[in-house]
Order: sequence, then structure tokens, then C-alpha cells
Amino acid sequence: VQLQASGGGLVQAGGSLRLSCAASGFTVSTYTILWYRQAPGNQRELVATITSGGSTNYADSVQGRFTISRDNDKNTVYLQMNSLKPEDTAVYFCRATIAGYRYWGQGTQVTVSS
Repeated sequence: VQLQASGGGLVQAGGSLRLSCAASGFTVSTYTILWYRQAPGNQRELVATITSGGSTNYADSVQGRFTISRDNDKNTVYLQMNSLKPEDTAVYFCRATIAGYRYWGQGTQVTVSS
């Protein structure tokens, strides 16, 4: 099982980025996939969730700006981030729990300049 996160970068406030979480060794549509982020000095924060049934949930801080989605053909989960703010700056991770074990992607850095 592997999760490969990508798509981070440097963007100005108000801009957009799309993060990808490409999975191998399992089918993303079968499990709940989560996006977290961690800023320096802060705890890891849950940002968005998509269940096997396609239900989504978001942290209050990103509601209305971020969208989590899934492409079953590509076995990939996305996080579309719009109207980015400097406080969105963090390393973003995707995660899946399979058979009781938490698998994490390696993280992708998002930096939003003011």
C-alpha cells in the first residue's frame, strides 16, 4: 500500500492549487481517504474527508473553499483548494486506514504568500 501526494507549491493569496493523492496497492473507492495538514509548530489538522460512499466533510476553516473528490479510474483522490490564504500554508498529507493500519502519504508543501 502506498499513497503519493503531489501538487503543492507556492501561490499568492487568492490563488488555487490542486493536490493529488495517488494510491497503489488498494482501491481508493473502497476506503475513506483523508487530507490533513500541518503547519510549523502546530498539530496535524484534519482538512477534508471522502468516504467510500462519496460523502465529504470539511474543516470549518476550509469549508466553501476546498473540495475533495475522487477519480476511480485513476485511483486518485484530489483536494482542490481555491481562495487560498496565508494561513493555509502547511505540509499536506493524505491518509487511508486499511485493516486498522494508518497509511500516510509523504506530504506536499503548500505555501501561500500574502
